[in-house]
Amino acid sequence: MLVRKVPGLVPASAWGLRLPQKFLFLLFLSGLVTLCFGALFLLPHSSRLKRLFLAPRTQQPGMGLVAAIAGHPLVREQEPFPNPAPAAPAPGEDDPSNRASPPRRKGWPRRTRPTGLRELSTASRVNSIAAPKPLEGNVPFSFDYKAFRSRLRHPVLGRPDENEESRSLVQDQREKIKEMMQFAWQSYTRYAMGKNELRPLTKDGYEGSMFGGLSGATVIDSLDTLYLMELEEEFQEAKAWVKEHFNLNVSGEASLFEVNIRYIGGLLSAFYLTGDEVFRTKAIRLGEKLLPAFNTPTGIPKGIVNFKSGSNGSWGWATAGSSSVLAEFGSLHLEFLHLTELSGNQVFAEKVRNIRKVLRKIDKPFGLYPNFLSPVSGTWVQHHVSIGGLGDSFYEYLIKSWLMSGKTDLEAKNMYYEALEAIEHYLLNVSPGGLTYIAEWRGGVLDHKMGHLACFSGGMISLGAEDAKEEKRARYRHLAAQITKTCHESYTRSDTKLGPEAFWFNSGREAVANQLSESYYILRPEVVESYMYLWRQTALEKHCRTSGGFSGIQDVYSSLPNHDNRQQSFFLAETLKYLYLLFSEDDVFSLEDWVFNTEAHPLPVNHVNSSSPNPGPGRAQAGH
Repeated sequence: MLVRKVPGLVPASAWGLRLPQKFLFLLFLSGLVTLCFGALFLLPHSSRLKRLFLAPRTQQPGMGLVAAIAGHPLVREQEPFPNPAPAAPAPGEDDPSNRASPPRRKGWPRRTRPTGLRELSTASRVNSIAAPKPLEGNVPFSFDYKAFRSRLRHPVLGRPDENEESRSLVQDQREKIKEMMQFAWQSYTRYAMGKNELRPLTKDGYEGSMFGGLSGATVIDSLDTLYLMELEEEFQEAKAWVKEHFNLNVSGEASLFEVNIRYIGGLLSAFYLTGDEVFRTKAIRLGEKLLPAFNTPTGIPKGIVNFKSGSNGSWGWATAGSSSVLAEFGSLHLEFLHLTELSGNQVFAEKVRNIRKVLRKIDKPFGLYPNFLSPVSGTWVQHHVSIGGLGDSFYEYLIKSWLMSGKTDLEAKNMYYEALEAIEHYLLNVSPGGLTYIAEWRGGVLDHKMGHLACFSGGMISLGAEDAKEEKRARYRHLAAQITKTCHESYTRSDTKLGPEAFWFNSGREAVANQLSESYYILRPEVVESYMYLWRQTALEKHCRTSGGFSGIQDVYSSLPNHDNRQQSFFLAETLKYLYLLFSEDDVFSLEDWVFNTEAHPLPVNHVNSSSPNPGPGRAQAGH
């Protein structure tokens, strides 16, 4: 058919549209396409659309969990993680990180030459085991371990003593303590491997109820002590257990304090000593599981967290279950700052800084910190003050936060010295026999006793003397020595030469327990920590060693004491470590580089923020 062009008419399109209509339709269509692609690539919440149209990226496992906790936003949400960690290998595959050059480590950094742990020669044996599948993959954050090690001022395990004669005088003692550690560890692995603690009399394991289903407390508590003593095979055995068997998928109720100081402290320390990624990853994952404890009106955490439900609670004995305990919520700062350091997630640091904020605002009776605080109202529940149990490590963590910060945390420094002045004014006493002690305070009335736990304070006061006001330094050094002398007397006045759990100063009796319920000794480290004597080692061997391991005793005043059938994990973490350090060179775990947490796990000083001279290549204090 012939189509005739008629002048003045615009031909229709195939859809019956004239040219102006077609132009408008195309203009509308192009605008719609632009809008859709703008939403796809530019809007902040377009992740669902991106998954439809864009190639999938490597999943960053675990970040959803961090974001979900307490509604906290992801750290650096708008920035990519620098040098993200590679994805974890599938079971049976080699970890690519094992094929890379190890950071400055051919063996342990013992003194100035490699010794001890033969990392490279044992790598093939360790890697031949099928790699366990991580809980949720690697933590998506890169920590520069080589840079950290380069900032240490001393080799971790020190340099050799040039004086051969002086070294030989202590070598036998050091080797004896090392043998004690080997015996304690081997007894544990023989009878209770994977359980939380060993029962040496019955030669079996003990789990307990305060770890929420977590196992292996003795393994993780022992890691850095085995490393310190260069017990190569034992350390590799412990590390392999952590990699293959330490399971975080548990559902019980756990003590926030105990999990933090033992498990997280032990894992953090093991990472800083070795650079092994499994320790960092598991420390951070476990830290995430503790965060629900902080879900309170004040942000002061409760003492118990349920790993399954995420709920929290307080101990029934803590003033009718309504209170948080000063020593528990006050002994998180060191570990949580390092969790932020190793994860990049500020939520850990924010939680513990908020605790400080609450404590700074609240009125304190005569400048003293009572032991019980309501996490709901933020007020003291009762005016009971103790430097021993319930209060002890709160004060310890103040001075150690100052030291760990490279002496930049002025808030911690001021809080510590203010608290110490109040303690000195209201709690410090001298007995008729000339023994200096720190009493307990109940609403203005003094109980003239000290607990074994309070014996850490001699070491703490000595540790903080250097940074006190100049006119106070000599006073604090003398005070530290006098308190430690008193604790020493509590040992020498018993038949076993081991100290009781608590001792009194009344009715003509000084530095002795008043009743049987206070006469037990459970392998505690506090006196060793403050005043490490050779006689303590001898007493441990004579009265606490059994065929199946080391055990606490029920009455230090009996020449034939009964054992309590518990080899506490802190005996390996603290008591034996402090004894070993007593007979080691001063630059082993140098105080310039390390601060011990309250379970004696060494954590590094932050030299980055320090005004000290530039550091060169990387001992400390604590109380349980």
